[in-house]
Amino acid sequence: MLELKFIRENPDKVKTAIKNRNLKIDLDALLNLDAERRKILQELDQLRSERNILSDEVSKLMAAKKDAKEKISQSKSVGEKIKSLEEKSAEIEKELDILVLNIPNIPHESVPVGPDASHNKIVRSWGKVREFDFPARTHLEIGEYLDILDLPRASKLTGSNFVLFKGEGARLQRALISFMLDLHTTKHGYTEIWPPALVNRASMTATGQLPKMEADMYRLKDDDLFLIPTAEVPVTNLHRDEILNEEDLPIYYTAYTPCFRREAGSYGKDTKGLIRVHQFDKVELVKFTKPEESYKEHELLVNNAEKVLQLLGLPYRVVLLSTGDLSFAGTKCYDLEAWAPGIKINLEVSSCSNFEDFQARRANIKYRRQATGSPSTTLGAGKLQATEYVHTLNGSGVALARTVICILENYQNSDGSVTIPEVLRPYMGGKDLIK
Repeated sequence: MLELKFIRENPDKVKTAIKNRNLKIDLDALLNLDAERRKILQELDQLRSERNILSDEVSKLMAAKKDAKEKISQSKSVGEKIKSLEEKSAEIEKELDILVLNIPNIPHESVPVGPDASHNKIVRSWGKVREFDFPARTHLEIGEYLDILDLPRASKLTGSNFVLFKGEGARLQRALISFMLDLHTTKHGYTEIWPPALVNRASMTATGQLPKMEADMYRLKDDDLFLIPTAEVPVTNLHRDEILNEEDLPIYYTAYTPCFRREAGSYGKDTKGLIRVHQFDKVELVKFTKPEESYKEHELLVNNAEKVLQLLGLPYRVVLLSTGDLSFAGTKCYDLEAWAPGIKINLEVSSCSNFEDFQARRANIKYRRQATGSPSTTLGAGKLQATEYVHTLNGSGVALARTVICILENYQNSDGSVTIPEVLRPYMGGKDLIK
């Protein structure tokens, strides 16, 4: 979240960010409420001082065995005013907390300004788009022909927009997950995490899914727990309410989890096949960094996700999102979009975001710098360094089932079989074809 002091001191900057994100938020209502609360706090300070003076006067009168009834009455009246104002201040503070949680992050200056995805910027492309000498089939046609995908039975089990892989389709999912985890842990320096798939409200609030996106989440009402929309939530919350050591930063985590999203605002949009499903698998990358290193680490994060697609041999492009397409908590985000020749569209298979200290403030994740002996960086001999908020980053490394779409459609053959990408063959029992 943004610090209330920052909002108060930079209202025009925050209003511009809200406008550029194509959002409608009444920031003046928040600022007026904040001004009212600060006025009450000033009044409370004066009344408490007045009560202390009256208390001293009562003590002196009683010590001198003089009548103190009038001063006691005045002190009681002041106390009642204090109690009333404290209750009002507490109510305003609760309201302010809610309002602040609904203020989005400030986009980085390098982010293109625009109301929607049409203003996104293609940064670079990789790979050669395959030219087919036969009509390219869609992943649905391929999956049905090879008997590796069964959407009707998935619908029977659960409902629409759920997926059932079978046989070599299920094995392909498992192979992709193992391949990505092995790549990120052995080549990119990430520590693997296997987190819970259910988290509490505090965890969802800390990473910015709540309160804004609660309608898109699956919630267990009896326990007030949420099925995770991404491993970003439990993994980022690993260090909630902790103070990290500077020498331990940056911290890299990777995790495979199933992900659950209701997609409440997306009915009728990209609903065919595996493009937009309510449950999908994903390998996530999460970083905790020092503020001055977060944008360098952001570029490295994108490169780590790109390596997955490069090793799979999937043509893709890197897209810098505009202010109107940026996530609520992000300051800057790159999407990786892989080409799916059967359905003839680029599919987002990864979003790599820098949140700066937005999530860390909500989650109260700080670090303490090492002492250098410099007066500007220490608090004096024998005293601990002051703490700062870390910067958090995350990205898909990468997401399924859209990557499966791209593999099936890019590696299809004229006889209906699918060539298995070379890096996945050790995970597929040495096979080179699904047929």
